[in-house]
Amino acid sequence: MALRTPARTTRPVLRRLLTPLLLLGVPLLLAVAARWAWSSGRLPGGHDRVLVHAAAEPGDWALVAGAVLSVVLVLRWWLRRRARAAVRRAGQEAAARAGAQSARDRQLLLGRLDHELKNPLTAIRLALANVAAEESSPEQRERGLRSIEEQVLRLSRLTADLRKIADVRTAPLARHRVDLTALLEEAVEVVGEQPRAEGRRISLDLPRAPWPLPPVPGDGDLLSLALVNLVDNAVKYTPAGEHVEVRGRETPEGVLVEVADTGQGIPAEDLPHVWEELFRSQSARSVAGSGLGLPLVRAVVERHGGTVSAQSRENRGTVVRVVLPVTDPPDDVSADASADPGADPVGGAPGDVAAGVVERG
Repeated sequence: MALRTPARTTRPVLRRLLTPLLLLGVPLLLAVAARWAWSSGRLPGGHDRVLVHAAAEPGDWALVAGAVLSVVLVLRWWLRRRARAAVRRAGQEAAARAGAQSARDRQLLLGRLDHELKNPLTAIRLALANVAAEESSPEQRERGLRSIEEQVLRLSRLTADLRKIADVRTAPLARHRVDLTALLEEAVEVVGEQPRAEGRRISLDLPRAPWPLPPVPGDGDLLSLALVNLVDNAVKYTPAGEHVEVRGRETPEGVLVEVADTGQGIPAEDLPHVWEELFRSQSARSVAGSGLGLPLVRAVVERHGGTVSAQSRENRGTVVRVVLPVTDPPDDVSADASADPGADPVGGAPGDVAAGVVERG
């Protein structure tokens, strides 16, 4: 451990003591000198020729002015020092709160990850026991092997989804002018072809006149991934016969995308947590998922400078809103009408991150 030298320790103390002494002493010394010079007649013109309409002599006024100036300077120095200390203290408190919140979030994430890993591992262990049992029939062994395969795939998807979120947050982001109209049409088409969409009505409401949605600067593959996840999750939590509506509008803040459903909704106490990794509402546990869908959407949108929000009513439905800013891309950004499909979106293998659907918790 490095030890601070006495000189380094005492230097700030001396500086703190000398500063007010100099601020207070120098003006006073100048005032005393002026008073002495006046009394001794050394000032130009001598004191007898100065007209002062006061009882005190001009030298006394110089002394008072020096004292007032000293007090003002010391007070100003003290106030500035106090303000700097307050700013420094506020920064330290903010850093401490952020650190504590980060620790709580990390602990919470580890707890959820433990839960998500424990279930498939327990299933694998039970399946292995059944497969290894001598009295097991060939059919039981086959079911056990299928269960092991399913759980391994589940674990593989979970780890891959976690890596996607980490990559989105940290990897370099490719930027192009992205046509959100085309991406939304594609997302609705892709999700509508999935088996889980059967019996659900999926509608798309986009402006066509007098102009369509403006392009947004960003990574087309990642934005497509986020939109597909939004639509897919809405469909997943919407029972057959109900409705999912995808809307897009231009607003002063950018392009607003809303994905609304008439599904089961999210309890009010769970709504603030749906953007957290691996969070799963108790009411959503009957539906297969990992709790990484909306966190991935949030990570993608925030990397593009956008915002996300959600509003829900139990047994009425949910609407998820995404706002993406419409800003001119930086100088090094391509002005293509759409994202380059061959571009490496986040620095990994093409399609590494921007692939697949992550399920909502």
